[in-house]
Amino acid sequence: MSNNFCVIMGGGIGSRFWPFSRENRPKQFLDFFGTGRSLLQQTFDRFAQIIPMENIFIATNEKYVVLVKEQLPEISERQILAEPTRRNTAPCIAYAAYHIMAINPDANIVVTPSDHLILQEHHFLRNIETGLNFVNKFPALLTLGVKPNRPETGYGYIQTKEGGEDNIQKIKAFTEKPNYELAKVFFESGEFFWNSGIFIWKAKTVVDAFRRHLPEMAACLDGDKYLTQDEQTFIDEQYPKCQSISIDYGIMEKADNAYMLMADFGWSDLGTWGSLHALSDKDENHNAALKCDSFFIESSDNLVSLSENKLAVIHGLNNYIIAESDDILFICNKKDEQRIKQFVTDVNLKFGEKYI
Repeated sequence: MSNNFCVIMGGGIGSRFWPFSRENRPKQFLDFFGTGRSLLQQTFDRFAQIIPMENIFIATNEKYVVLVKEQLPEISERQILAEPTRRNTAPCIAYAAYHIMAINPDANIVVTPSDHLILQEHHFLRNIETGLNFVNKFPALLTLGVKPNRPETGYGYIQTKEGGEDNIQKIKAFTEKPNYELAKVFFESGEFFWNSGIFIWKAKTVVDAFRRHLPEMAACLDGDKYLTQDEQTFIDEQYPKCQSISIDYGIMEKADNAYMLMADFGWSDLGTWGSLHALSDKDENHNAALKCDSFFIESSDNLVSLSENKLAVIHGLNNYIIAESDDILFICNKKDEQRIKQFVTDVNLKFGEKYI
């Protein structure tokens, strides 16, 4: 039996991609580029090349279990870890680690978001295998860092210490999303890497880290109910008691065994309209249109996304997002896209959940 496992985290709402990403069908279940496969399906396909299919688990909110089954009919129900409520990445990862450790105490685990775009899969999978070999030998908490190619304000950053081998270095510091001036300093220094949010470790290594750094969460989720008929009842009772905190804040920033693998595989966290614009085909004025027809007049740096078989005629707009999804038309300056979460909150307050 292979000791290598994968956990795909697919329970978020993706509110920064509203109105495409909605409560009933978040972005990980959408096909953004017309490939015929959603972001979740593409993530599963990618890891199935190096991880046994039966060792790939999807951690998702209980309301999306049916969607996961629809999109990944090749997996069994036991491979879907249903979270009763949203509690950020740390409880999600702890739950998955305890579950997998009950299956195989020697398990090595890759933890990945479900909404990343990987342009060079061969390089990416080679990096993952390097990481799996490393954590199999050393009790390390490993994350993948991506060499930045621009000053990016939408990603967190990792600073590493000198030394290391196989492009693996000990982590010196984590930094949250910076403003543009700081991002420019990070980029020009050459010492900082984008935080990919992809992690590799042994199950017992990360469980030990939870016991040390988040002992209350470990106490909540530790137990003998895993792989029994009582597991879901146990999770439904215990999971909501867990603190809502990210794995970066809760574990990685505190751990003295945190390492980073320097990776280069054409990575993008498809988290914002701006990142989608950067990846899309554009005309000579840097306008991009997804799925729909478009006619741009005296306009530049725009992203338009309408339903298929529709035409967008845009005149005199620069640096805008224009997106239509069912009953919503959304128009926003790209420089303000970090405010989209607040827009969604405001819409919810004014109109209720109808448009969420």
